[in-house]
Amino acid sequence: MIARPLALFYLAGCAAAPVTPTPPAATSTAPVEIPRALKGPPPPAPPPVALRGATVMTAAGNVYAHGVVVLKDGKVLAVGPEGTPLPADAQVVDVTGKFVTPGLIDAHSHVGVYPAPATSGNDDGNEATAPNTAEVQAYHSFWPQDPQLWRALQGGVTSALILPGSANLFGGRGFSIKLKPGGRTAADFRFPGAKDVLKMACGENPKRVYGVGRKQAPSTRMGNVAGYRSAWIAAAEYRRRQEAWAKGDHKAGDPPLRDLKLETLAGVLAGDILVENHCYRADELAVMIELSHEFGYKIRAFHHALEAYKIRDVLAREGIAVATWADWWGFKMEAYDGIPQNAALVASVPGGRAIIHSDSADGMQRLNQEAAKAMYAGRAAGVEVSEDEALRWVTANPAWALGVEDRTGTLEVGKMGDVVVWSGSPFSVYARAERVYVDGALAYDRGDRTTWPKSDFELGQVEAEVAP
Repeated sequence: MIARPLALFYLAGCAAAPVTPTPPAATSTAPVEIPRALKGPPPPAPPPVALRGATVMTAAGNVYAHGVVVLKDGKVLAVGPEGTPLPADAQVVDVTGKFVTPGLIDAHSHVGVYPAPATSGNDDGNEATAPNTAEVQAYHSFWPQDPQLWRALQGGVTSALILPGSANLFGGRGFSIKLKPGGRTAADFRFPGAKDVLKMACGENPKRVYGVGRKQAPSTRMGNVAGYRSAWIAAAEYRRRQEAWAKGDHKAGDPPLRDLKLETLAGVLAGDILVENHCYRADELAVMIELSHEFGYKIRAFHHALEAYKIRDVLAREGIAVATWADWWGFKMEAYDGIPQNAALVASVPGGRAIIHSDSADGMQRLNQEAAKAMYAGRAAGVEVSEDEALRWVTANPAWALGVEDRTGTLEVGKMGDVVVWSGSPFSVYARAERVYVDGALAYDRGDRTTWPKSDFELGQVEAEVAP
């Protein structure tokens, strides 16, 4: 997309019981730990691996021209320049001339819940039956055999946030996954310890689905906001009653009945669930921030946010990330003012946190190239963007949006061994992910087809030979 002139303007600038029962909501807003019996068997511990000789881009400020990355027990044991000590039992892999980065993270994906083609009735991501469906969870729709998962892994993606769609004001809960081969159930894919998120949507989508499509509220943006406020008022009262019961106020007799919809919203108010908000226009971003202040919750990230550049200073002060595309624009009215310098401008403000997401099974396979496009668009318009910063758009920053920045997203000692070996600079259109490690184990080797993960759904299908 060619930069439009507008971009230049924004460059400037129960009572009797002897033991008090635990209230249902107190234990239900956080992710449930799935019993091991419902998961696949734990994989064997991978052998220690030392990647030596590549340009190592840590996404944490350090770049080593001839670096070393050591993976052991599923984590990064060491990272540094040539000469960094290696474990005696490490498998040394010579990656001279290549590039090594953290595994990429897609902060907005529908793989597994939108198995293509959606038009064939396979859309399990939009519970478009009411403006508020906060009770549903993408986890319960997730299809572990979606072939798109492994296409993304082959593009260097090691983690992703799986979201419901944007038909509703409250679309339900999303959850974070690791793209680890061998999973048979959604439980096998869930990112360990990651919080669930609440998907909210503002703007055209809810009012088009309900107001235009069904002649019911909301049909306007003010109807959208009234719907949010009514829901949050109910959630605050639900939370108050649950907390009162937990503190011993049992005058009403039985504990409050669980309400899955309000339980999710109360989980947000308690800080157990993160808010990921689909929203495009700058004025609506501001309204949603006002709403969060009114009810005392935090927005973790605005998604799409094509006009974020207009209020980038406000977003930085609020500590809200912006997950956007490199250059999508114009496909509906609220997307008309999208510019390719959006991510660069958001990142140019102190405290600004830009993310390049996919919202596309195809785009998810080339997140590195999308980050490159956004980086070069910023540079062309006079915005300084380092390669380390652009790499953070698809690694460290999305890790923060998922709430797992302490575990992945950068190559630092003690973090998960999620690593990609690229054939060349990850910002080159010619670069390919040659080796992908997830939790220190080799999950994909482009030169060895026997390592390529494959969905059961594809077994027996004719496969064209593809030269590595």
